[in-house]
Formats: sequence, C-alpha cells, structure tokens
Amino acid sequence: MATIEKRNNSYRITVACGYDVNGKQIRRRMTYTPDKGMTAKQIEKEVQRQAVLFEEKCRSGNVLDGNIKFSAFAELWFADHKKDLRPRTYARYLSMLPRINAAIGHLRLDRIQPLHLRQFYDNLSEGGIRQDTKYKCNIDLSQYLKDNSLSAAELARRSGVSSSTVNAIKQGENVNACSAKKISEYMYKPLNKVFTPVNVDKPLSAQTVLYHHRVISSILSTAVEWGVLFSNPCERTKPPKAEKKEPKFLDEVQAAALLDLLETEDTQNKTMIRILLFTGLRRGELLGLEWHDINFDTNTIQIRRSSQYLPDRGIYEDGVKNDTSDRVMKISQSAAEDLKTWRALQRKRAFEMGDRWHSSDRLFTTDEGLPLHPDVLTSWFTDFVKAHSDVLPPVTIHSLRHTNATLQIAAGVPITTVAKRLGHANTVTTSKIYAHAIKSADEAAAETLDNLLNPNRNNIAG
Repeated sequence: MATIEKRNNSYRITVACGYDVNGKQIRRRMTYTPDKGMTAKQIEKEVQRQAVLFEEKCRSGNVLDGNIKFSAFAELWFADHKKDLRPRTYARYLSMLPRINAAIGHLRLDRIQPLHLRQFYDNLSEGGIRQDTKYKCNIDLSQYLKDNSLSAAELARRSGVSSSTVNAIKQGENVNACSAKKISEYMYKPLNKVFTPVNVDKPLSAQTVLYHHRVISSILSTAVEWGVLFSNPCERTKPPKAEKKEPKFLDEVQAAALLDLLETEDTQNKTMIRILLFTGLRRGELLGLEWHDINFDTNTIQIRRSSQYLPDRGIYEDGVKNDTSDRVMKISQSAAEDLKTWRALQRKRAFEMGDRWHSSDRLFTTDEGLPLHPDVLTSWFTDFVKAHSDVLPPVTIHSLRHTNATLQIAAGVPITTVAKRLGHANTVTTSKIYAHAIKSADEAAAETLDNLLNPNRNNIAG
C-alpha cells in the first residue's frame, strides 16, 4: 500500500515494490503538489487518488527507476558497449565523457531536460574548454639529440613515445599532452620548460559538438531500451548543426603533377601514394594489406582488414569499417606493376636484414619489416605537399580517396561502381559526399548531348 508524507506544500507518495537481488527493498516515489485554490478536502481526496494511481503504475511496471545519475549509468553503458564498438570509436567516445559528466553527470536520468543539453552544447562552442590541447616544443630537439648522443628511436624508446612522435617534434609539429609529458619527464624538466600549449582558447568544431550529442543520445536511448527512462530527451533537443565541408581533392591536372613529383621519392612512399590514388583505399585499409591479399594473375586486391593505432594499444589489426568495406577490387596494370616492383625491393631488403627482419607479410612496413605506424605515412605526405605547395594545394592523405572518387565520376563511371569500389554501404553515402562531382558530371553530360544534337549551331557559333 502507498504511504503519503506531507512535505511543506507538497506530498511525497512512496510505494514498496519488492526487493532487489541484494535483499534491499525497492521503493518508488513521486511528489504531488496541489493546485492553488484547492480546499483541504479537495486536496485530501486528490492525494488519495494520486496514491492509488501511482501504486497501480508501480504494480504494472509503468514506473521506471530514473534515480540513477547520468555518470553512473554512462559507466554501465560503456562497460556493456565496449565489445560492440570498434576500438577507435570506443576510445573517441570515452574521451568525450569527462566533458559530458562535468555538465550533466551529476543529474539523475529522469531529470535531464532539453534545456540542460542545449546549455551544454552552447558551452562546448565557446573557447577555453578544450581537453585535447596540443603542445609545441620550445627546444631544438635535433640539437638535444646531438648533444646527448641519442637517436630519435632511442629517445622514443626511453621516453615511451613512438618514433613518429619524436620525428614530428623535430619537424616542428605539435604533439598531445601525454607525449609532451613523457618527454619532459625523461629530460627531468618541467613540462612548461620544454613545451608550450597551443590552441587552448580555440573552440570545438560544430562536428565535435555534434559527436557529443550523439554519444549522449546513444546512452539515453539505451536507458529507454533498458526500461530506466520513458523517453530520450535528446529526441526533443535540436542537435547542433555541423557545417558541411566540401571534400578536398585534386583535379586531373594536379593529380598528374602529383604522380610526376613522386618519381624522385622513396619507392615505398611513392608506391603507397600511387595505390591510394588509383584505388581510393582508406589509409588504414592500405596499411592493413598483406601480400596474400594481392592476386597478380587477376590484378585484384582483397580488402579484409585495417591497420590502426591507439596510444594504449599501439599498432593493431582491426576489421574493415563495415560489411561492404570487405571487398575485392580490380586494379590497373600500372598499379599492379607498382606493387611487383615494390615486392622485389622489399624481398631484397628482407634478405639483407637477415634475422633482424620481422616477417609480417604486410605490403608496407618499417625498415625492420614491422607494421607501419599510420601517422608515419600521414606525416610524410603532409611534408611532401608543403614542399611542393607551388604545384599542389593543401590536401591530406584522405584527399587522395576523394580525388579517386571525383575523377571516376567525372569520367562517367556509374555511381554504383564508385560506391562499391570505395566500400560504401550504399550509393546514398557516395552521392552525399560527392554531390559536387555528380553535379559537374551532370552539367558536362548536358553539354555533350547538346553538342551531339546541335552540331550546326555550334559550327555557326564557331
């Protein structure tokens, strides 16, 4: 039976609903506040009615336990979803949790309202709240290595960071807080003596704010699914609108210039960039390729894994992005010849290294045959583009994938074929990303048809 307790101008109604697995009694509570102007008799009658109704809801299971705080439920959510999320996705979601908990972690699930979420999103869009601050080295690291008779690889090993991180610092690039702290500690110097934080006041991008919304929504959707909440307040909250950015790509002239510039580069770097340009593979897919994935008889490659990196795991093998990303792709004869040339050079290097060679069967490796760190390729290509800024626009490694797709569409390749080669789940994804290229191809098709059907008019105009 429900118990009623008067508390100032309201009434707290409590219903006992059995015991939990630990033998503790489960209680559900609600608060009823009478409308102004009601008489004492009306109030007493209404309180009794509310108590009966509430007890019926409790008995039928229509009253949920939203007393748990968001931070506690989020912990349960992450523990339950870790096995279902890809490692990089899980790590990215987890990195957002401190900000989210600082804003709404103290709130009970059943008290989170759209207003709380909108205020949080507005706060994220302001400066000074970044937790991914980068650090710029204050000292000449190359000189430090020389003065201390250290190689970059040795400093990396002793400080506990990757060799690519040390090389990035030598080239003047910024690093994350964890790497900066490890190197400073190895040098026995305070962090602020070795590194200076940058982009501290830079606000988060709209896309990053949107990611926070999606994480919160996923957590609260699970709360609804598990019967902890009746509804997800994120569904009543207008999510932040991320600015749509057109993908950066090279046109056919710039792509040809890129190929020419690669001729004087290291064979492995040249081969990686050429394969990315000719296939449209993702960076992780390229670095995950193994020699048994290549069929030189049919000139095809099978994409079945991805090579990724996380600070706490190092370089690891992951599956492809989705089911359609596991695919067999035809490659051109020139791309096949590139791979044959590279295979011969790699075998020669392995023979020269002898026992020091680590046979991983990967196409692209370190000098010792180990899987290549993804950032090594990215860092090299960034420097390569900067060195040829008079010829190439400021594109990234991923721009090569966009270039591949854009040039295919411009050449009249059906969108279904483009989507299949890229490993997209459907053509809708391809159409959204490459709407600019589809529009240009449509305009070119219109002009081509006009030239075919109106040859006389074009002759007159000439």
